[in-house]
Formats: sequence, structure tokens, C-alpha cells
Amino acid sequence: MKIFDTHAHLGLIHNDPVELLRVLQQAEAKGVDKIVSICNSLRDFEDTYEKLKNETQVLHTIGISPSQVTACPPEWRRTIAQKVSECPIVAIGETGLDYCKRYGDKRSQIELFIAHLDLANQYNLPVIIHNREAGRDILNILKDRIPKAGAVFHCYSEDVEFAKQALSLPVYFSFAGNVTYKNATNLHATLKYLPLDRVLVESESPFLPPSQFTKQRNMPANIVATVTFMARLVGEDLEEFANILYENSLKFFNIG
Repeated sequence: MKIFDTHAHLGLIHNDPVELLRVLQQAEAKGVDKIVSICNSLRDFEDTYEKLKNETQVLHTIGISPSQVTACPPEWRRTIAQKVSECPIVAIGETGLDYCKRYGDKRSQIELFIAHLDLANQYNLPVIIHNREAGRDILNILKDRIPKAGAVFHCYSEDVEFAKQALSLPVYFSFAGNVTYKNATNLHATLKYLPLDRVLVESESPFLPPSQFTKQRNMPANIVATVTFMARLVGEDLEEFANILYENSLKFFNIG
């Protein structure tokens, strides 16, 4: 069984490259064949990419999350363009809107989000979307600006009705360890509703561990528990379900 972790904050797990490599080895031993490294800022990207650029198991994205909206360097667009031309980048992001934490103001978040969407379209890359309490604005923006290569709602947190509206767009829905929580009934209902060819899975490590690991710091290897829960929830054979998610991930990130 091969698993594709579409979203992990590897740079936040360990500063020590040796320890980080052990994390990757533990994940690989559990069948985690590929991991997408997500960074919230350009500095995070540069530090993490330098540590992991030779690890073929790891894929890289680049972007500035809404949490960093007030700290964007003035040359950030040029820097992203340069990195896309120099490095094997598979997506833009994470980017999006976060009205829960109220980073900066709504206008500045929206402007940053739209700029990322335009960059993704320019370089024909998919975009990874962060959404917290901003679903309506995100959908309205995507209807006009979604990149040709599509988007994924990472760590999906909305309900079935939102999913029904979003399905008209070229988007995927990625579920993290919180889908295993008993009170995540909106996620359970959404997962059972969605067509399986639109579903991805992520660890979101070091955050949101699956229910049996809630007292621990989350690691990519724990994603096996999330996939197992998801397969059981939708009534699919585990290996067949994992393969569907894996193939969906290859398609989304345009990996041959």
C-alpha cells in the first residue's frame, strides 16, 4: 500500500536535518511514498528546501499563508517566480483566507490570495487553499480566478453544502487527522458525499493527529490511521482506497 501525504509542515517538525530524515524514514516504513512539504513563508521555504532538496520522497510548494500577510517582503512575487523557475515546485501555497485568527485585515488577505491565484495560473500550477471561516469569500473569488491547474481545499473544514457548491469548480478536498474525531460529523458527511476522484489525504503534521495519537505530536507516519478511518467510513477496501487517493494526488500535482 502506497500513501501520498499531500500536506505536511516538515520544517516545523524538527530543525535538525538528521532528526527530520528519521521522520521521513519512519513514514516510508509505513508506506508513505510521497510527502508534500508546505511552508508558511518564503524563509520557511528556503530553510526547509535546503534541508530536503535531495530527498526524492519530498515534493515542494511555495507560498505565503494568510498568517504572514503583515510580514510579506516587498519582493515576494519576484522571489516566488525565481524559485518556481529554479526548483521543482509542484504547487503554489498554502494560501487563502483566515477570518478566525484575523491576520491583518480582510482586504489585505484577499489581495494576497488573489495574487497567489494569479501566480499559479501564470505558471500553470495548482493552488493549495487554507480556509478558516472564509468559505463564502473564497468560493466567490475562485469562481472568477481559479487557476487552470485547479485547487485543493486542504484540511477540509466546511460542510456538505459548501462541497456541493465547490464541486462545480476543478477542486479537490483534502482530509486531515481531524476527520477521525467523533465530533467531526460534518467531515464524515462530506467525505461520504464526495465522489472519490475528488478526495485527497494529508497529515497536516505536526498538527491535527488522528484520534489515537491526540496526546502526541503528529508525524507523517500517522497518516496511515487517517486513511484507514476514511476507507472504513466510505466502505472501501483499504488498499484500493489508498490507491485511489494516491492516483488522485499524482493527477492533482501533475506528476507523471
